Amino acid sequence: MTKKELQKTIEAIWDNRELLEVDENIKAIEEVISLLDSGSLRVAEKTESKWQINDWVKKAVILYFPICKMETIEVGPFEFHDKIPLKTKYAQKGIRVVPHAIARYGSYISKGVILMPSYVNIGAYIDSDTMIDTWATVGSCAQIGKGVHLSGGVGIGGVLEPVQAAPVIIEDGCFIGSRCIVVEGVRIEKEAVLGANVVITASTKIIDVSQSEIKQYKGYIPERSVVIPGTMPKEFPAGTFQVPCALIIGKRKASTNLKTSLNDALRDYQLSV
Repeated sequence: MTKKELQKTIEAIWDNRELLEVDENIKAIEEVISLLDSGSLRVAEKTESKWQINDWVKKAVILYFPICKMETIEVGPFEFHDKIPLKTKYAQKGIRVVPHAIARYGSYISKGVILMPSYVNIGAYIDSDTMIDTWATVGSCAQIGKGVHLSGGVGIGGVLEPVQAAPVIIEDGCFIGSRCIVVEGVRIEKEAVLGANVVITASTKIIDVSQSEIKQYKGYIPERSVVIPGTMPKEFPAGTFQVPCALIIGKRKASTNLKTSLNDALRDYQLSV
């Protein structure tokens, strides 16, 4: 089927689940997941001016679960019991995978990616030469660009429903520090640096404090920004308390190599986290 034919079929099944009983429709769902696995299809893709969300592809991912049967998967002494098979043939794809890294079938991982012991969920897209460090997680449908470093323990949120919701997007060249959490469709624009423990949700206040007057953002970090965790006062019935926010303290300098460590990038601002 062409992509337009696949989209039409998926939309029809989404509206009428009885169509899951038809073999041709099951094959259509499986074809979409296969295209996701190979990188020929994405949940989100960047056009000239913005990111486009292909919500029909997310629908196919959701529809894939009811057509799959639970089965036992044995890997050496380890055993799993799940519906979705694991990704395979890493050597052919030029991907380095360190035990105990796990990626589910239906995720795309490009050549040159390194998976330390980590987890990549179905629908995710990881572009070339990216490092997924120890105990980092890449949630369903998250989009990770080229040359990104997700440091140890980073949590990149996944999203399947509502289907119109945007996935988390980490653009090319970003450095995400240890134990950062990025969820709820937040977009980190290219070459941004997040210091350790930065938490960004759709409602997190992102405050640029690098100039004489503050500037606020929500839902995205501008490109080349250097970000650290912060707090700000908020009034509650019981009094005033400090709540988390994210502080943009400056821009990644041209002199800072894109492959630099997080500490080197922050040292430009006399900070270490």
